[in-house]
Amino acid sequence: AKLKSFTAKIIQLLKEWTETFPYDFQDEKSMKELKEIAQRITQCDEENGTVKKIISQMTQNLLMALSARSQYQEIREKFRQPVTDKGTILKTKPQSTQKDILSVCCDALILAQQLTYIELERVSNIYPEDLMQIVSHMDSLDNHKCRGDVTKTYNLEAYDNWFNCLSMLVATEICRVVKKKQRTRMVEFFIDVARECFNIGNFNSMMAII
Repeated sequence: AKLKSFTAKIIQLLKEWTETFPYDFQDEKSMKELKEIAQRITQCDEENGTVKKIISQMTQNLLMALSARSQYQEIREKFRQPVTDKGTILKTKPQSTQKDILSVCCDALILAQQLTYIELERVSNIYPEDLMQIVSHMDSLDNHKCRGDVTKTYNLEAYDNWFNCLSMLVATEICRVVKKKQRTRMVEFFIDVARECFNIGNFNSMMAII
């Protein structure tokens, strides 16, 4: 009876650990240790196999989480280009093919909603371990600056980069317009977008636009 009670607590611990901090198990050594512990636990309940099913499901969820985050990182890396490359592409395009944002989407509410979808996608990939990693690497002797290996999980960096990209997009769209009337219209449009972001509760995009 004591053994079963202890097993239940260990399972709960492992389940919460793998769900909250899956990156702790991304290397082979930690994954091997997890499997060894799981194997020892399942031996305590060989009769009905309930523990084995729970452990199997837990391991499957962990592998799916690690795979999803690995794919997210790969996709993000593909879209990371130097600023010089983007500038070169913009210069080589004929003026007639360069569309401003109003020609793509002239509805402030729709643009605000699309920005919110992007925000939610970025936020959903930030886990407690991303924050814990920054705290654990904080160097109080260096003005609380984080060390270079903090970007191991990349998700906070991606969220920060998105904020900067949105700010640059707004500035670019306004500055590239030559006529004052059109520029005024562009500024007013982004003010409306920022207001719609505020109404939705998307304060990050609102601040990036401002």
